[in-house]
Amino acid sequence: MASSAQEDVLANDLDVGAIFEEPDGYYQHKEPTFAQHQMLSGQTLRVRLVASHPLYGDLLWNAGRTSAEYLEQRAPELVEGKDILEIGAAAGVPSIVCALRGARTVVMTDYPDPDLVDNMRRNAVSAAPQIPLGTSLHVDGYKWGSPTDAILSYLPPGAAGFDMLIMADVVYSHREHGNLIKTMHQTLKKSPATMALVIFTPYQPWLLPKTEKFFPLAEQSGFRVTKVFEKTMENVLFEDDPGDEKLRRTVFGYELRWAEVIYRDHTME
Repeated sequence: MASSAQEDVLANDLDVGAIFEEPDGYYQHKEPTFAQHQMLSGQTLRVRLVASHPLYGDLLWNAGRTSAEYLEQRAPELVEGKDILEIGAAAGVPSIVCALRGARTVVMTDYPDPDLVDNMRRNAVSAAPQIPLGTSLHVDGYKWGSPTDAILSYLPPGAAGFDMLIMADVVYSHREHGNLIKTMHQTLKKSPATMALVIFTPYQPWLLPKTEKFFPLAEQSGFRVTKVFEKTMENVLFEDDPGDEKLRRTVFGYELRWAEVIYRDHTME
């Protein structure tokens, strides 16, 4: 078997509840559930969702499904033989699809919370029998903006960074924009073909202007931002939520690549 799920978590001593400051008793105990993602190949991917959690790992989000579909559609160009990192992976559907479609290395990460990491590990192990030889799938905990030595260690010898970073529904956390960009700089290989795939849905439409501030910040730090699609889903994920329903059904997709001067200067070093 060529795939593996790593045992270690980078950190587990951070107070997740304090970060999100939900009232005591807000999250009632629930059992884990399962969801299905239908791949374009016809294969059905069944994943376990962590029980109710302040980091929202208990749902299969539209951005995750759409990221997986986009990557599967463009697998020969973006996935096959590539080294791929996903942050904020939750159930890890995009990562697993990349592994199934022949990526060389896939590292699936989310916040270093034991429940989240264990759930990702379970999904990776479940998918392992279908993963082709030559592909390695790893699971680890990672807090955005933290040192990346541990996740870079999964790369094959000689690799100078990841070819792609999957960022599905992470830019909603406005105060983390700087840490997200820091992670991009720390993990992405300096190459014109390198890409960060940023996909999100404005579940709180009134906050969309704040969410979109991520992109000029990324440009200022050396990335070219290209909007690649805008897809309106058939159904809204949260029917009773307020705000423009069409926006809450819309998934936005962007590709971020290094500005030419960045990788040219890196090559000349």
